[in-house]
Amino acid sequence: MLTLQDLEKKINSELTTKINSSKISHSQIYINIDAEDVVDVILFLKNNEKTKFKQLIDITAVDYPQNEKRFKLVYLFLSHEYNSRLILECFINEDEVVNSITRIYPAANWMEREVFDMYGIKFKNHPDLRRILTDYGFEGYPLRKDFPLTGHNEVRYSEDDKKVIYEPVKLEQNYRNFDYDSPWEGTKYINKNTKDK
Repeated sequence: MLTLQDLEKKINSELTTKINSSKISHSQIYINIDAEDVVDVILFLKNNEKTKFKQLIDITAVDYPQNEKRFKLVYLFLSHEYNSRLILECFINEDEVVNSITRIYPAANWMEREVFDMYGIKFKNHPDLRRILTDYGFEGYPLRKDFPLTGHNEVRYSEDDKKVIYEPVKLEQNYRNFDYDSPWEGTKYINKNTKDK
């Protein structure tokens, strides 16, 4: 049975020109590649007899708005045969389009749609790339760090129109000063009044 170190060496020896860096941490292999090599590297990881990463666990992203390559796209794989996990990472620009892996792993369909919906990352050759978690007319991408905490629109049921309507966000409550003193110690104005008596 291959150890993680053997597996890492095997992957590095076969994909020397496509791997930017690799390491073992927390009993997992981490590999960093360029976005244009995603399909080739994933095909190798799935089909090679020495790797056999047959299960795609998840696809996600991380937003670094201060970086030139804003997003880190992350693929998580599992090899049942070797009981090993591998995390594949690549950095992409905000407007870069990444090749879809739905023809390699059909389960990637929904995962790529979720990444598109939450981060706005587009996938080339995806069979049905549209929003999956937000509404049709949703504005923006909620997991980007520059997305406002309140959102752009709010949804409510209108009794007048007898339907659900979208409106720009209104913060109804004015700024208030909150008293954070312990209720057991009493508030300052009560303390002042009791001292005067």
